[in-house]
Amino acid sequence: MSKDMIIDKLDLQSPDFVNENIEKIADLFPNCVTESANGKAIDFDLLRQELSHTVVEGNKERYRLEWPGKREAIVTANLPTTKTLRPVREDSVDFDNTENLYIEGDNLEVLKLLQESYLGKVKMIYIDPPYNTGKDFVYKDNFTGDKETELLESGQKDEYNQRLVSNPETAGRYHSDWLSMMYPRLKLARNLLTDDGAIFISLDDNEVDNLRKLCDNIFGENNFVSSSIVISNPRGRQSDTFVASVHDYLLVYAKNIDKAILNGKVLTDEQRAEFNLKNDQGEYYRLLGLRQRGSASRREDRPDMYFPIFVCPDTQKISLNKVEGWHEVYPKKSDNTEGRWMWGKDKCKKDIDFLVARLIERRNEFDVFVKDFLIKTGSERTRKYKSLWDSKTYNNQSGTQEVKAIFGSAVMSFPKSKELLIDVCNMGSSNQEIVLDFYSGSATTAHAVMQLNTNDNGNRKFIMVQLPETTDFKSEAFKAGYNNICEIGKERIRRAASKIKEETGADIDYGFRVFRLDESNMQDVYYKPQDYQQANLDLFADNVKPDRTADDLLIQVMLDWGLPLSLKIEQAFISGKKVFKVAGDSLFACFDKGIDEEFAKTIAKEAPLRVVFRDSGFKNDTAKVNVKQLLKQLSPETEMKVI
Repeated sequence: MSKDMIIDKLDLQSPDFVNENIEKIADLFPNCVTESANGKAIDFDLLRQELSHTVVEGNKERYRLEWPGKREAIVTANLPTTKTLRPVREDSVDFDNTENLYIEGDNLEVLKLLQESYLGKVKMIYIDPPYNTGKDFVYKDNFTGDKETELLESGQKDEYNQRLVSNPETAGRYHSDWLSMMYPRLKLARNLLTDDGAIFISLDDNEVDNLRKLCDNIFGENNFVSSSIVISNPRGRQSDTFVASVHDYLLVYAKNIDKAILNGKVLTDEQRAEFNLKNDQGEYYRLLGLRQRGSASRREDRPDMYFPIFVCPDTQKISLNKVEGWHEVYPKKSDNTEGRWMWGKDKCKKDIDFLVARLIERRNEFDVFVKDFLIKTGSERTRKYKSLWDSKTYNNQSGTQEVKAIFGSAVMSFPKSKELLIDVCNMGSSNQEIVLDFYSGSATTAHAVMQLNTNDNGNRKFIMVQLPETTDFKSEAFKAGYNNICEIGKERIRRAASKIKEETGADIDYGFRVFRLDESNMQDVYYKPQDYQQANLDLFADNVKPDRTADDLLIQVMLDWGLPLSLKIEQAFISGKKVFKVAGDSLFACFDKGIDEEFAKTIAKEAPLRVVFRDSGFKNDTAKVNVKQLLKQLSPETEMKVI
């Protein structure tokens, strides 16, 4: 068969990071690549030698975080998945137009599926994972990929309809199991962050030390931003043995500390009132002393920033050059020792219009100040977030009351405060950016994103991921009719959106598309045709599972082609066949039967960037080849593939 007669197939599985990493190493060290029964492999002894200036004789002690199961966790992160996401239109709100996503399923599998569509596109991630208190649960991952076990551990249920397993303190791998759960998820999450993005993680004392070391390993210790304390229980946890804990931690890591963009906190009315001076242009400002305060404020700390500034005693005009009869002003500390200025001499000359001299009457001498404007670069200035988050609105009790106000009962235990998440999202994201929470619980983060968008006219988008963990039949949630946590999360978003819209009338995105993790839409023969004898192939004349819809196929194609799931999807009929148009002409997909040359000619007129058909959808084998040739001639920029 000639090359032109071969039709490209989409592989419909997440990236294989092991093979990708092997190829990268092969480019740098081709001598370290060998062959095995399963294909290319790395000769690690040779690779270690390539990376050492001395002879490598074996394992040596080194500083690093180790635990039983770490290698399995690394394998777990790198294993590809053939699973897919199926759209659930009946649970969605404004499916065709919204850009927000709610995904039900095991977050490990979901993160793998998002690797291509959202690689480097998520500005901030917030998670509130299991704290490993000895009374909660951890996710049980199956790193071996064993098919029989995988059927139970598919990301949605086990034989008891649960995906979580208890992890008591008496367990032999108490900390190790928790680390093995977190490692692959954080490793995959890092890939999704933008270069200027950051991850925020809530946790308590049980695992915060291990989490810090784990994040140092994955993100790099140089990308550590903060380990802030959040006062979450001011009354103190009375069940603690000796000291009643009142706080949780908020751990923050940047993807790249040199490129990270983190926003400040909005000024309070009291802080805004400090800017009580106004220039001729009507711009408000305050005066800040030019002398450096605090650390490194002595002359010897920065000798080049100790110099005189000359002030006219009559007009209080300022000059950096000596003028006869003008006062010399030096940066003098309150104890009369020599200090230094905040600015160097060159900056003082360049921005001299921002400098103001004032006579300090109690000292009978002049001092120099800087005009600090309320509005900078077109927007109101902010203040830095502190390492202690102690607002009353951050209390866990506030989160409980918010849920009660929405549902009429406490359908969720210990939800995070919406106000806390508003400030976290404000710090980590701006107008058009994506916020991801893959332990979304009652969807407080989604609620916070919508509220924050109304506060600052933003257009942030959220992606919520939550395992459909069943609710206890004795719980308030179960009594209220919610069978799993996902039902609570989706309903909270609906009710919160309705309330925000009613109260503010803000023009924001109140909808969300719901997707549910499931096995691939394709029959097993699609991935492993070599496992089937020729006599059996007739059983798979159509390699799509019979219970799957065109909507299902479209989403799996979008994931495989690396297209965001938030793109606008339109449906049209072309030559009597249903065609999905994704983001205008980015992708045309038609899964109907009877695809022929006339249909190809019509499609070619619209010149889509990509087009995909079912392998079994062509009128016959001749039509399949002719359709490819016609598209190549009439629309050469169109890339055609089949599933």
